[in-house]
Amino acid sequence: MERTKSHESQYASSLIEASLDPLITISIEGKITDMNQAKVDITGIERNKLIGTHFYDYFTEAEKARTFYEEVFAVGAITNFPLTIRNKSGNLTDVLFNGSVYKDDQGNILGAVVVGRDISEQKWARELQEANKELAFQNDEKEKRAAELVIANKELAFQNEVKEKRAAELILANKELAFQNDEKEKRAQELIVANKELLFQNEEKEKRAAELIIANKELALQNKEKKKLADELIIADKELDYQNEEKERRSVASKKLEAFTYSLKLASQYSLSLIEASRDPMVVISPEGKITDMNEATANITGLTRDELKGTDFLDYFTEPQKARHVYQEVFAKESVADSPLTLRHANGKLTDVLFNGSVYKDDRGNVIGVVIVARDVTEQKRIANELTEAIVFAELAVGIAEEAKEKAESAKHIAENAVKAKQQFLSNMSHEIRTPMNAIIGFTKVLLKTEFTAKQKEYLHAIKMSGDALIVLINDILDLAKVDAGKMTFEQIPFKMEASISAMLHLFETKIQEKNLKLIRKYDKNIPEVLVGDPVRLHQIILNLVSNAVKFTMKGKISVNVSLISEDDKQATVQFSVCDTGIGIPESKIEKIFENFQQASSGTSRLYGGTGLGLAIVKQLVETQGGTISVKSVVNEGSTFSFELSFLKTAEAAEIESAIHDLDTELKNITILVVEDILLNQLLMKTVLEDFGFEIDIAENGKIAIEKLRDKNYDVILMDLQMPEMNGFEATDFIRNIMNLETPIIALTADVTTVDLAKCKAVGMNDYIAKPVDERLLYSKIAGFVKKPDHKKRNDLHEIAITEDIVKSCIDLAYLNQRTKSHPKLMMEMISAYLDQTPPLILAMKQSLTEKNWDLLYASVHKMIPSFSIMGMGIDSENMAKKIQEYASTQIQSEGISELVLQLETICIQACVELKEEFNRIKQTIS
Repeated sequence: MERTKSHESQYASSLIEASLDPLITISIEGKITDMNQAKVDITGIERNKLIGTHFYDYFTEAEKARTFYEEVFAVGAITNFPLTIRNKSGNLTDVLFNGSVYKDDQGNILGAVVVGRDISEQKWARELQEANKELAFQNDEKEKRAAELVIANKELAFQNEVKEKRAAELILANKELAFQNDEKEKRAQELIVANKELLFQNEEKEKRAAELIIANKELALQNKEKKKLADELIIADKELDYQNEEKERRSVASKKLEAFTYSLKLASQYSLSLIEASRDPMVVISPEGKITDMNEATANITGLTRDELKGTDFLDYFTEPQKARHVYQEVFAKESVADSPLTLRHANGKLTDVLFNGSVYKDDRGNVIGVVIVARDVTEQKRIANELTEAIVFAELAVGIAEEAKEKAESAKHIAENAVKAKQQFLSNMSHEIRTPMNAIIGFTKVLLKTEFTAKQKEYLHAIKMSGDALIVLINDILDLAKVDAGKMTFEQIPFKMEASISAMLHLFETKIQEKNLKLIRKYDKNIPEVLVGDPVRLHQIILNLVSNAVKFTMKGKISVNVSLISEDDKQATVQFSVCDTGIGIPESKIEKIFENFQQASSGTSRLYGGTGLGLAIVKQLVETQGGTISVKSVVNEGSTFSFELSFLKTAEAAEIESAIHDLDTELKNITILVVEDILLNQLLMKTVLEDFGFEIDIAENGKIAIEKLRDKNYDVILMDLQMPEMNGFEATDFIRNIMNLETPIIALTADVTTVDLAKCKAVGMNDYIAKPVDERLLYSKIAGFVKKPDHKKRNDLHEIAITEDIVKSCIDLAYLNQRTKSHPKLMMEMISAYLDQTPPLILAMKQSLTEKNWDLLYASVHKMIPSFSIMGMGIDSENMAKKIQEYASTQIQSEGISELVLQLETICIQACVELKEEFNRIKQTIS
């Protein structure tokens, strides 16, 4: 009997350790009474520290865990209850719990058996699988997302291997159950029979004792009996005493038997609960390969009842019987087996892929008496694995397609960039070629108009000037439109006085308005801050176009220019500008198209009033590019109102330059101007104009001659043409600034006002520019603006690139990386490691390419950096900085400050590497 009890205990222990899922036995009070190694591993706490503690102490939601085990005791069993186990290191594991009670022979509940299935990897697999499917259908995703998903697939493949390995280990457990039940019940029955036999013998003894007592009484009454009978009576008394002692001894044995039988029943009930606690099929097999016990999961997966299964061959239920035979034989031979793949066949023909773990259980003498085998259903896992394999193939295909699309896009981009460069170069050349002779034509026309001519001759000269002006307007419109289309239109952010600026600009229209007998009304809101930050030149351009249109299309009446404050806060002010006229108006059918290129109100508009129809298109582009809005209201023959709104930053600084155009100052004397110009006609024109201003002038035919003159004489202002032989204006300015270290104001004279030349002007240190044909009043105003300043300092009015002085303390934010990896530590470490590996070589390539002026390499190295900025949360400023460098590399324009940009980007990337190394080590410590 002691051997049977030991066997039962060994059987229960084998059942507990058979499961790779965490298995716990709990008392009615909710205390842990026993557990397997899987529970120890998942909590990170030793067995002796777990026993006696509360079941719910090891979960993220303790009350929910308490509810679970209380419901198990209340209902008797519960399945698929979700909880999250917390390891002592802080790692969390999602599990689904099954639980069932076990009872004594009176039906009293003694405890519960609880088994948890780790579902963390399945959740990760499904989530990552969905991400892969999404990637397969999104070939237009950028390279960084495709790269992330490829990495995720590799990690998932690794996870799948780990998962299948863990699933396989589960099979080791379910070995000792079935055979033990029969043996246990058989021995219990033998003990019961023995007990009944003992009770029967006691009754017989009592009966014989009663008969002897009667005989003794009868012998006492008969004095005739001989001593022989007395001796027999004495012997009978002794026999009776012996019988009584024997009866007492057997009574004690009977009680011990009852207690032991009760203990065996408890052990049997406990073992049965362990069997049923497993959601995986659990089978107990005899050494002959016969099924001796099983749980309900086995009956379900085979489609047979327990009675039908008991006593049958284990190998009868598999598609490969010999392989099944080999599995259980291997268990008996090696005492355990793990991850043996088999396929179970249901009674209806359905197949289920399983992984078997098995281990032997022994009696107290170490003899193997059976095998417990647990089968983990991996059908769903195999399906997911197959889908993941397909997803990986799709992902790799998607990456290939994305790479191909990227190459095509980059090719198309280069083609487009080359086309833009060609277009810009063509416009630059055409602008230069047209403006150079137009400068002379218009300039000398103005000079001639100041001399005495007959009325007819002056009429002809006016006609020449008007034609020239019309050509210049057309050229300006086409160039502005080209700049907007190419995305090269830039906007300065400088302090200026809006009221004075607009007043000076409207002053240009006074003569024309007086000629047409029109009335100009100005309304300016005094609540508008005196100094605002914005681009006064572009604001002038917008208002000039609108007022010019109003003057052109208004024959009588008035033109009103209204400027009013719409809203204001601590940082900015929003201003509305309105230009109203009493002109011909615009038909309602044309309102929607009036802002399109080359569109006018009617086909006769151009013939009657002139123009190209580009002015309003440019106005709309200039307003909207600055984040503003524009609208128009019009009634035919009554007039039109054009309104637009723009926001300007507020500032406490004073406006550096007075925006108003200076009137001729007769007291502005002794001004020396160096004109650097190679074309004789333009030299003569500039000489004539500047001498009319009362200035002293010297001429230099090219940059070299200008430098020689500057060595011998000081000048107040230099007027520098850009396109010259020997040494052009850019080279000359660079020499003046960096070799001679002169701060003399330099105004560029350019026949090409595209962004290409302007960028070069800014880069080499020119202070301002004026376009050909030269407007005399504008030229005088710019010269006077520099000469009247007490100190000539090198200006950076045209500088566009803002260098961030301070780098933020922390330049990474891993929120996006956490989201993409579902906070999976190994995948996060792999992503960070990839960044740390690729970034230093890219920084080196970027610096080297700048030193060697290898623009293609500079562009490529920076291009490879950009996708990682958003992944590592380095901010939009870093990305914008990199794109500035790319723009410089692609246009190959010597932009001032590019070296500082490269240095700053290097600093940010190095700082990011330092922070990411610290984060990498932190994550590594949490999983170690």
